[in-house]
Amino acid sequence: MKVVLLAHTPTPEQTVAAAARLCYSDTDVEALRESISQEKAEQFVEMLAGFGHESPVEHVTFTFGIEGVSRSFLAQVTRHRIASFSVQSQRYVRQDHFVFVTPPAIAADPELLKAYESAMQQSIDSYNQLADALAAKYVPEFLAQGCSEKAARTKAEKKAIEDARYVLPNACETKMILTMNVRSLRNFFRLRCCNRAQWEIRAVATEMLRLCCEVSPALFRTAGPSCYCGGCTEGKMSCGKAKEVREKFEVIHGETK
Repeated sequence: MKVVLLAHTPTPEQTVAAAARLCYSDTDVEALRESISQEKAEQFVEMLAGFGHESPVEHVTFTFGIEGVSRSFLAQVTRHRIASFSVQSQRYVRQDHFVFVTPPAIAADPELLKAYESAMQQSIDSYNQLADALAAKYVPEFLAQGCSEKAARTKAEKKAIEDARYVLPNACETKMILTMNVRSLRNFFRLRCCNRAQWEIRAVATEMLRLCCEVSPALFRTAGPSCYCGGCTEGKMSCGKAKEVREKFEVIHGETK
């Protein structure tokens, strides 16, 4: 998988500090923002976190490019609804030799891997068989409607892969651009950096957090699974490895909280 930080709100700490201070100031917006140094902004962000005042951080967004992930990952990440997603379409992009994601537990077992790859190949074969048969069926229909042969084949191909994609597995690779504001990201990291999250979304979330910490350590100082800066909230479902998890995220945060 590949995770890239494509863009983010410029001077994120100052933006948050200005938004928060505006609530209690009669100063005009531009002057207010310009009066806040980076050091003061970071101090203000830390103070806001202590108050639990989170709405100002919603004004800062981060945009990521994510590749090499499965449609299973897509189903999980889109449950985080305060976000924007642009995802490669299976309606418009033919998947005749799709790349698939293999879970580590399967990849580590030669016998399971063989069965898994066989299942993937069957999906590819079925997809191509259905897409070709449906396209052949639709071409005459579009020709009868007065389309040129080139246009008929293009339209038939698109209509065919719309239905053929139903046999594609959750393992099928996809790519997306994802944008979240800081408040949503903090919630995302709390839930998906946790050891109980599935391996794939946990890996993506952890890399996203690392990239966020490089740009704005103050805004993400306490970001991570609940056990990083407090106690585990998973109850009886806890992984029981809070110490190891904290050590891992201390490294990501550069050992600063």
